[in-house]
Order: sequence, then C-alpha cells, then structure tokens
Amino acid sequence: MEWKPFIVSDKEILLGKPTIINTRISIELILELLSAGWTEDMIYESYPKLKPVHLQAVFAYLKAKTV
Repeated sequence: MEWKPFIVSDKEILLGKPTIINTRISIELILELLSAGWTEDMIYESYPKLKPVHLQAVFAYLKAKTV
C-alpha cells in the first residue's frame, strides 16, 4: 500500500509530526491508542474522519520507515 497520499508532515501542524492528511491526528496518537488496548473500531468511533485505509497507511508508513 502506498501511504504517501494519506500521511503528511507539515511543520505548521503538530510541529511537523506525521499526521493523517487533513487532520491533526498524529501517527503517534494512533500508536498510543493501540498500545493502550484500543481496538480499530474504538478509534473509528472516536475519530469519525478516520477510515480503514488510514490505519492501513499508518502501518505501511511504519514499515517503510523501519526498513
């Protein structure tokens, strides 16, 4: 999956942290929620702008950054 259409880093938004495009939802926040035991459904319910493709992009982004 290509993550670039879904994740951006803009120094004007959250000091340049990677975020889901057109939101202030950071990759860091999503990872914190998942590590705290949140399910994907809980995330979608709390952040209705997010769709499954956004979480797929988060995981693709992480994979690309760790290779």
